[in-house]
Amino acid sequence: MATEAVIWDFGGVFTTSPFEAFNRFEAEVGAPHDLIRKVNSTNPDTNAWALFESSQIDAARFDQLFMDESLSLGFPIRGRDVLPLLRGLIRPRMVEALKACKARFKVGCITNNMLTEHSPGHAEAAQRAGGVGEVMPLFDVVIESAKAGVRKPDPKIYLMACEALSVSPADCVYLDDLGINCKPAAQLGMRAIKVVSEAQALTDLAEATGLVFEGAAT
Repeated sequence: MATEAVIWDFGGVFTTSPFEAFNRFEAEVGAPHDLIRKVNSTNPDTNAWALFESSQIDAARFDQLFMDESLSLGFPIRGRDVLPLLRGLIRPRMVEALKACKARFKVGCITNNMLTEHSPGHAEAAQRAGGVGEVMPLFDVVIESAKAGVRKPDPKIYLMACEALSVSPADCVYLDDLGINCKPAAQLGMRAIKVVSEAQALTDLAEATGLVFEGAAT
């Protein structure tokens, strides 16, 4: 496969996983471990998370619906308390890998996000120095679910990115920390890499692109 583009997810790829922040918060408030992930995986196409990521509801409605959904699973958590947990720490070696890819290929980002200041595509986030603000401008194309009205794993959002980059799926490498989001990319013909760890992702990306990255296994 001749690589023409590398397309990336954002959270959990360029930043530490939000799942870690979810678990810390659950421990702090006494909620069951992995409750937030359970809320998000219950009715995943129609729950509060899905509706907010596709801009079908506003922040106030998300706040209430998420609390209702978490309460139905045994412990009330407000949606507004979950949103700040999406801010992870930037992984510098992944950013350097993006820069190396950009020098050789087209680069794009597909992110499921929400129209809040906690999302990487938000203007406030983009202005932050030393983190998101330095990463987002590197992409040739950014597809945000909250603006596109469609979210991963819907194949349409991957095709939107390919169209914007003027490439075919078969000529793309795709990275995401969620297997459910890698599956449709692979089905479309992309070389899908599930990001389990930074070193593993960089190693797999090096194999897929022929580039050399600091932090990849040798």
